[in-house]
Amino acid sequence: MAFLLLYASHALAAELAGKVVGVTDGDTITFLSAGNVEEKIRLAGIDAPEKAQPFGQAAKQKLSDLVYGHQVVVDWSKRDRYGRIVGKVLIGDQDACLEQVKSGMAWHYVKYSVEQSPDDRSAYAAAEATARSTRIGLWSETAPVPPWDWRHTKR
Repeated sequence: MAFLLLYASHALAAELAGKVVGVTDGDTITFLSAGNVEEKIRLAGIDAPEKAQPFGQAAKQKLSDLVYGHQVVVDWSKRDRYGRIVGKVLIGDQDACLEQVKSGMAWHYVKYSVEQSPDDRSAYAAAEATARSTRIGLWSETAPVPPWDWRHTKR
């Protein structure tokens, strides 16, 4: 059964190419695809601090430095409950989602890791472990609060 779900999610995968025209926060961008269609993209496999959290603004700036104004490819297979495309954002061969985790600007979002390829799941987990052990970015905090916990306390 799990194989069928995994196969189905990959069978429905699509790619969009276009330009990043906005960065909302450390894991959400605005993208302009062919025909000037604007889409909100939620970076897959990661969760960055909210803007009001420690490192929230730094995560947004890091993502902006990486993708803003650049042509990217979004590899995606679903939309979230807000209608945003959830996808892996690639600038050439560079994975912007993974770069956010490597730089200590996002957590690997383990809750949704089943939606990642085994290679991505492994790479994101290793990147977070390295960022934690070297205490870079949000990992320099004594007890960083994951955004999913922070959002829960704000509701």
